[in-house]
Amino acid sequence: MKPKDYTEFEATLLASHPTSDWPEGLKALWFDAKGDWEASHDIAQEMHNSLGSWIHAYLHRKEGDRFNAGYWYRQANRPFSKLSLEEELREIVEFVIG
Repeated sequence: MKPKDYTEFEATLLASHPTSDWPEGLKALWFDAKGDWEASHDIAQEMHNSLGSWIHAYLHRKEGDRFNAGYWYRQANRPFSKLSLEEELREIVEFVIG
């Protein structure tokens, strides 16, 4: 079951893996929040939709690759984020939780 809010999402970070029935986007964000950029990127890279592009953009911005991040923000039809990385992570998680 998906967390109902960001606080519940953060509480799941104590687990060793995300819940299997979560959507791929939430799993990708969970791995990033746990510090596993590679696992998060692997999932986002296979998501061929605007959410996958947004997560991909965030991950490349976190990596410090502004050029690549810019490409993925454009693919997601979103402006380049001016939020802190922590704020953008929260924004995307809340978007996915809906």
